[in-house]
Amino acid sequence: MLKPFNLSTHPTEKLTSVEMGKLWATYAGNTMAMPILKYYLQYVEDNDIKTLLENALTLSQEFAKAIKEIFKREDFPIPKGFSDNDVNFNAPRLFHDEFYVHYLKYTAKAGMSIYNVALPLVYRSDVKEFYRYCIDSTMDLMDSIKEILMKKGLIIKPPYIPIPEDVEFVKEDFLNGYFGHVRPLHALEITHMYDNIENNVTSRALIRAFARLAKDEKIRELFKKGEKLTTTHIENLTEKLHKENLPSPSLIDDLVTSSTIPPFSEKLMLSHKMDMFSMKMRSFGNSIAVNGRHDIGFLYAKSLMKNAAFVEDAMKTLIERGWMEQIPFATGRI
Repeated sequence: MLKPFNLSTHPTEKLTSVEMGKLWATYAGNTMAMPILKYYLQYVEDNDIKTLLENALTLSQEFAKAIKEIFKREDFPIPKGFSDNDVNFNAPRLFHDEFYVHYLKYTAKAGMSIYNVALPLVYRSDVKEFYRYCIDSTMDLMDSIKEILMKKGLIIKPPYIPIPEDVEFVKEDFLNGYFGHVRPLHALEITHMYDNIENNVTSRALIRAFARLAKDEKIRELFKKGEKLTTTHIENLTEKLHKENLPSPSLIDDLVTSSTIPPFSEKLMLSHKMDMFSMKMRSFGNSIAVNGRHDIGFLYAKSLMKNAAFVEDAMKTLIERGWMEQIPFATGRI
């Protein structure tokens, strides 16, 4: 059972730029999550998965409530974010129950990526207290998600590899990827390949649904472009794993129904996909940082640039339609 969060301190110092920015992003993300999760809860039959969705919704509500309280103390304008007006609750079911578990794992990872960066950089006691709560609560939710995924046979664990017989040091061929002897994948390369495929499998199912539902031609074409990018990345990484007889996460496109009635506003769908592709870029950067082989590094760098172009196109479209809120910024140069 998730515990409610109560602010125990009321500091006098001002919010720093980091605290302002991270709280703003956390509020925007969780106000997006709330109407989506409410829609999912209308169409869920499995009691275990229903409990996961309820806990995730409670968590998003607690996060948004705490941030709103901090902002009110500072006379900070409350971001509009998203609301129930961005969802058509009369729309038919768009996803099967099992999809919700994969979706929650993806979004919990996205949340953790914000909270983990925030905590070492925030100094005000109430904001530190809040992000500790975010991390602890999201980790509890993640444990429940993984338990359900394994219990219901919805996912395979990352690949097993042999335990080394002895300590070894890297040889000259460590960086090879295109020429000469190409070494096997090491554990961290496998880790990030598995993680990226898992993320992209969920992203692909969601963007395929959005591409079918979007009425705005420009947004629909952008979703189709994003789907193609996602599919290519899945195929490239899956090929790397399969070449070494290692398993990879499976596609979950079958967990999307054939409904053609959009439950979500185009503002929400496009904002959501922009956020998801931004998360992929962070993930690609982490993957490059621990990679050794030239072929894999080039693959991630190429994907990163193409995803950055998608994010820019999505951002331009949101700006054109007046849908993108302004994050707090500095006063500017004199």
